[in-house]
Amino acid sequence: MPPTPGAMACTLPLGLLLLTVLAAPSQGSSQGPASRLRYSRFIDPSNAVFLRWDFDLEAEIITFELQVRTAGWVGLGLMNCYTSVGGDLVVGGVLPEGNVYFSDQHLVDENTLEKDGSQDAELLGLTEDAVYTTMRFSRPFRSCDPHDQDITSDTMRVLAAYGLDDTVKLDRERTFVKSIFLLQVFHPDDLDVPENTIIHDLEITDFLIPEDDTTYACTFLPLPIVSKKHHIYKFEPKLMDHNETMVHHILLYACGNASALPTGISDCYGADPAFSLCSQVVVGWAIGGTSYQFPDDVGISIGMPLDPQWVRLEIHYSNFHNLAGVYDSSGVRMYYSAQLRKHDMGVLQLGFLTFPIHFIPPGAESFLSYGLCKTEKFEEMNGAPVPDIQVFGYLLHTHLAGRALQAVQYRNGTQLRTICKDDSYDFNLQETRDLPHPVEIKPGDELLVECHYQTLDRDSLTFGGPSTINEMCLIFLFYYPRNNISSCMGYPDIISVAHELGEEVSDSMEGMMAMNNVEWTPESIRTAEKACKEVQQMVIIKTIDEMVENTTGWIPEIIPTPRGPCLESSGGKVEPQDETPAGFRAAVPTPLSASGTAALSHLPLAALLLGQGAFSWLLATLQAGA
Repeated sequence: MPPTPGAMACTLPLGLLLLTVLAAPSQGSSQGPASRLRYSRFIDPSNAVFLRWDFDLEAEIITFELQVRTAGWVGLGLMNCYTSVGGDLVVGGVLPEGNVYFSDQHLVDENTLEKDGSQDAELLGLTEDAVYTTMRFSRPFRSCDPHDQDITSDTMRVLAAYGLDDTVKLDRERTFVKSIFLLQVFHPDDLDVPENTIIHDLEITDFLIPEDDTTYACTFLPLPIVSKKHHIYKFEPKLMDHNETMVHHILLYACGNASALPTGISDCYGADPAFSLCSQVVVGWAIGGTSYQFPDDVGISIGMPLDPQWVRLEIHYSNFHNLAGVYDSSGVRMYYSAQLRKHDMGVLQLGFLTFPIHFIPPGAESFLSYGLCKTEKFEEMNGAPVPDIQVFGYLLHTHLAGRALQAVQYRNGTQLRTICKDDSYDFNLQETRDLPHPVEIKPGDELLVECHYQTLDRDSLTFGGPSTINEMCLIFLFYYPRNNISSCMGYPDIISVAHELGEEVSDSMEGMMAMNNVEWTPESIRTAEKACKEVQQMVIIKTIDEMVENTTGWIPEIIPTPRGPCLESSGGKVEPQDETPAGFRAAVPTPLSASGTAALSHLPLAALLLGQGAFSWLLATLQAGA
């Protein structure tokens, strides 16, 4: 089912952007009352509430500037995904006589604000002119005040509110929540634009969108023919304005040069399995996303003998209102140049194999799924030595039941680090994010993906699959130098899982079907989660040329990363010298501008079904039995 709209909902119309980011980022700097703030977003649909921000990663201080089209009070803070209660809100304004007021508060309930005992926001400026009230302040990432939400590398639910006068009272019509990744390490304005840029479009034209809830339309398109090596350095979506809400995402997959590719447009995962060929993700976009330019030292290589010559263009349409007669022409515009970058980048797909062997019980407050990757066979499958790879960016992906994801790295049986995570995942904000520092992965390392789901609103099983109402558990790692490995995915031995749940089965298909026979209670949900974690994992490694190898392994324990110390603050108080109009009132403030799957050794029947293009049939059969 589609996300529920609403100003206070935690699923908001923002974008997926499956693209890469900088390997050597700027660390930011301390921000004063007039410092340039690099990042900005409109928070409300009518563009009356505009937020700028910047941060210092080393000092762990963030600076916000909120500009609102009002002469009343303004407020900015953070909240939990599920409720505004307990959210923090820094409130300020300019009284008619010119004095300012400013305080660090929190929401006792949806309508009531209360001042914090500890004032942890430092006022940097408050102005009001004939159009805007503008408030700038800073605060630590993590204060010692339990009423303040921590600012982390997770998705943050930014809460903004305002009034028409100086009476501080929350009004739903003037209260907005937007999911934002605040700690972006790199800003695209700082990137170089190569000379002699060439533009090439990859698109589907005049496609009649089916009346079905979900459609995956695929076609195969050639990349530009060039006489020498070039680097693709930028992508942007090509969309028809009135169809933007129906285009859920667009993905490009690189094809091996030995692949025999079909012609025309067809269902990516339907009757003809040839339309699911090519599985190495290159780039992608989703609703709310914009253009993206790669870091200055990274690009996608074209024009060399081993570079892909064709891509599979996949467009996921979500026609939840079953509209008829809607035509679409969408795709991707790419920018490339002969001005070469230092590194050829690649994308490695990790997670739980997207197949109905992945199940999530209904009514679960929390359910964890795991996908294991063992890199010990990478060199053998690559056909050449695999150098250590440097991961500089990542993309997290589940569907509507997903609440959190993380990727963890192990070496010689010891946990090294959490590569990336988001404990506050938002289905509508799936974007490529940069790591503060590149992470090195050596051959032989193990990589584990953990996905956290919640299904309290569902009364039947959720199975792994491509539809938005199905689920996925995927993490894409963006790295250099490129190799030929496209994916490394895991799944549990479903026969053993069924046995732990008291179901007698003899093969994998029976194991999947048996999940419909289980009476799902809190106890059986915990039993299923424990079994999926403790039974043997099957690992499938795939190359760009569709070569597949299987291996096995066991899910290691994840040691949580300890939180850093909180920061005491004496900020947030309006000092005596700030009570006068001269303290903060500017004469003319500067306006802010708007600116398929191979054969599985433990799934013979499932592999056969996939080969016959019956993935949808299997899902329908399983869901009919729920």
